[in-house]
Amino acid sequence: WAHSTRRLENIRREDERSRVDMVEWLARFRQAMSLLPDGVVIVDGVMHLEWCNPAAEKHLGLDRVRDEGRLLTNLIRAPEFVNYMLSGSFDQPLPFVHHHRKIQLQLISFDNRRRILVTHDVTQAEKLETLRRDFIANASHELRTPLTVINGFLEHALSTEMDQMTRQRQLHLMAEQGQRMQRLVADMLTLTRLESLVQQPSGDTVRIVPMLNHILDQARALSEGKHLITLEADDINLKGNHDELESAFTNLLTNAVRYTPNGGSIQVTWKLFGEGAALTVRDDGIGIAEEHLSRLTERFYRVDKTRSRVTQGTGLGLAIVKHVLLRHRGHLVVASEPGKGSCFSAIFKRPQLILSEER
Repeated sequence: WAHSTRRLENIRREDERSRVDMVEWLARFRQAMSLLPDGVVIVDGVMHLEWCNPAAEKHLGLDRVRDEGRLLTNLIRAPEFVNYMLSGSFDQPLPFVHHHRKIQLQLISFDNRRRILVTHDVTQAEKLETLRRDFIANASHELRTPLTVINGFLEHALSTEMDQMTRQRQLHLMAEQGQRMQRLVADMLTLTRLESLVQQPSGDTVRIVPMLNHILDQARALSEGKHLITLEADDINLKGNHDELESAFTNLLTNAVRYTPNGGSIQVTWKLFGEGAALTVRDDGIGIAEEHLSRLTERFYRVDKTRSRVTQGTGLGLAIVKHVLLRHRGHLVVASEPGKGSCFSAIFKRPQLILSEER
């Protein structure tokens, strides 16, 4: 009896250790599942909820404590979801929109009594894919137009005798279209580079007033004396990348020149205010309707496509401005009214500024 008792005690202890190990393993498993970015839902053979991780709660609007033991198809009543869960065919994932999220979900059997529903949020991936497709389509369209003009003139020149004046006029137009393609490619490369940069720009001191004077000289050359362009600037410098900031400020000012009728005025100010400093470009040009303001920094977005072709804009300038400002912890504020001009302000916070007394 003593021998049997000792064996029973050993068996009991081993069973206890196994039970403790199983509880610890289950706790570690649930903790690991809770940290996954993908949703995991465990249901029994008749689709009652047994457990789910936080990602699944977020994706499907579930509550693990409240919904435990409830029928999953009663918790999510979308017809496509119910049909998928009852179909018995789970080889392919189901694209599913729930609470404004695009979800891919798939049911996996892992024993005779339970199944796992895995959910993957593809909302951001879908947005990026849409942006990629739109970018390629828009870039192709923008390049196709000048290429068509150049090829048309070349075919005409090869097949037809023409006088010197006609030839010069067509060569001039081809040169304009070539320069347009060159600007477009340069802007696309700049925007791609800005989007791919992970590190913040260096904290070099960028002297803003000399930069603005140089940009104003370029703007006056572009204007050819058709606009009154003025500058009022405080002695404030910035921490950041000189080339990126110059590109952003140049885009703001050249846009004002392009979209302000002859005889108009453009005021550029670089001023300190309570929370930071603002570079403001104000014009009395054609203005922009309110419904367009929120989309101005989208790539290739144009308020007036006909006028953009006349002004030779690429449609990428304000997208470049937006990314440069984000990299310098700034943001763009736009105020405009049709017929009354526009005001573009690049706002920088105090930590980015270098004031005269700090130098």
